[in-house]
Amino acid sequence: MAKRAKNLVGIDIDASGVTAVQVSLNGRLKVDRVGFTPLEHGIVRDGEVVDVEALTTALKVLFKDTKGLGKRVRIGVANQKIVVRVIELPYLENRKELDAAVRFQANEQIPMPMDQAVIDYQPLEVVDGEDGRRQRLLLVAARKDMVGRALDAVRAAGLKAEGVDLSAFAMIRALHQPAAADEHVLYVAVGGLTNLAVARGTTCLFTRASGGGIDALAVELAERCSLTLDHARGWLEHVGLDAAIEGIEGDETIVSDARQVLVQGVRRIAAEIRNSLDFHHAQGGTTTVSRAVLSGPAAEVPGFATALSSELGLPMVVGEIDGPEGMPVGRMAVAAGLAVEEVPA
Repeated sequence: MAKRAKNLVGIDIDASGVTAVQVSLNGRLKVDRVGFTPLEHGIVRDGEVVDVEALTTALKVLFKDTKGLGKRVRIGVANQKIVVRVIELPYLENRKELDAAVRFQANEQIPMPMDQAVIDYQPLEVVDGEDGRRQRLLLVAARKDMVGRALDAVRAAGLKAEGVDLSAFAMIRALHQPAAADEHVLYVAVGGLTNLAVARGTTCLFTRASGGGIDALAVELAERCSLTLDHARGWLEHVGLDAAIEGIEGDETIVSDARQVLVQGVRRIAAEIRNSLDFHHAQGGTTTVSRAVLSGPAAEVPGFATALSSELGLPMVVGEIDGPEGMPVGRMAVAAGLAVEEVPA
């Protein structure tokens, strides 16, 4: 059974808004309470908090308007400056010795000063080699100032930060479904940026964030058609990618531009995902993924998953979460995963 801190709330901070989720577990993860508040453009950029004061205000509003949410929270982080590496060390049973070995190895693997970095790792597997048993780990490093700005906003909002986690890890925890033990699944969250992870079961083998998510497409459409960003987001969902353009109601120019932005955007996002997977394979990830799971605000755009699936040549479904009706599933995934530490494999 999954472990969970009592009343722990997962907070997903995306460029378009903040989602807070509280869950329960009874054989499966179930969202009990969920709240969302939009963010003005520029408060969060490329996954990093730019305006701490504005984010603090948004968090206060969110927790005031969403009754019953606890004050103990875990936040997710995802941006292109987070460094993720697979490293291999001699097998060490003693946790303190392993921690020391990881930090020593991090000096060579992480392109940032260690005194400015937050370091963590996730064990992958133990293998037997010619030199004895070896431990493979996923090493993660983020800049302290980047994490610090998010924590400053959370604390200033009167919340108690119980921890920080990679959004990719949370996405896997929330959306994992039992499958073949050796199956490799691609998880993709498309929002303010495109965040992906390759996992075997609930173990993350690779993760990478890249720019150019659905929010960038909304910005492009807003500039083309002189729309507000909120209206542009609404038009992208209204037009989508599955209905014939001739039958879509609304201004013909905006409808046409929205469809064009979506088509071109899906191609660019697919290209970024392929580049990331190629990098994963170049780093020794030899097993090809068999299917993909989509989450994030883009999951609410009709036909987006089908179009991205076609571009990638992979079966893709929108991730499912048991939660309140009316709340977009794509927005809940990362926050729900942040509310738990681990889920049944």
